[in-house]
Amino acid sequence: MQAIVFLFDAIVSFFCALLLLRFMMQAMRVSFAGQIGDFVIKLTNWAVKPLRRVIPGAGGFDWASLIAALALQLLFTGIIVGAATRFGEVEGAGVIPMILWLTIRTLLRLSVYILIGGLILQAVLSWVNPYSPLSAPAHQLTRPILDPIRRVVPLISGIDLSPLVAILLLQAVLMLL
Repeated sequence: MQAIVFLFDAIVSFFCALLLLRFMMQAMRVSFAGQIGDFVIKLTNWAVKPLRRVIPGAGGFDWASLIAALALQLLFTGIIVGAATRFGEVEGAGVIPMILWLTIRTLLRLSVYILIGGLILQAVLSWVNPYSPLSAPAHQLTRPILDPIRRVVPLISGIDLSPLVAILLLQAVLMLL
């Protein structure tokens, strides 16, 4: 049973991460023209296109992507908590708030992991291959986080420590979640 739950969790987390990445890429004005954008669009259109008929984008945000991630994670969390409730592991009174909290917490953690991954990718590519097709999307995705930190943390001998500071701050956010 644990193996099945693990596999479903991996699949749901993968698609939720892609849906969140699509939301974040559009919110941060990352170009969808490259390989990453094409990959994200092709793997998430099944959920986003039908929702766009009902939930239009507003305020520069792709709300359909966020709602799709929320619905997918809510369904998975509801099934897991429902199964635990049926087997007597969870009391019935606070099940709905617990499902909502676990869903929101999971999506927030996935968002932080996406940002940490983008920061690590950007840092590695800046040393190895700064002209890689992945460099521009990683830079655009992480720029809103790094710009305020760069105003406070100066370059030291030409080395930018702002990604390290951002990763440490995001790790602290993960600890709070």
